[in-house]
Amino acid sequence: MEGEIKTLTERGFGFIKREGEEDLFFHSNDLVDVEFDDLKVGDKVSFEMASSNKGPKAANVSRV
Repeated sequence: MEGEIKTLTERGFGFIKREGEEDLFFHSNDLVDVEFDDLKVGDKVSFEMASSNKGPKAANVSRV
């Protein structure tokens, strides 16, 4: 799946904007081949859907 970085926090997590869907949580531990500090709001990313104890989240997030 693909989306766009909507929000980044200083605490190492953010949200991905998906067209027609709810924003999706991701954590810096879910990143592949990119460092959290290298991401910017608006970056296009690809990811897989995963579930957590708080609901759906993004996993294997990489910049496109």
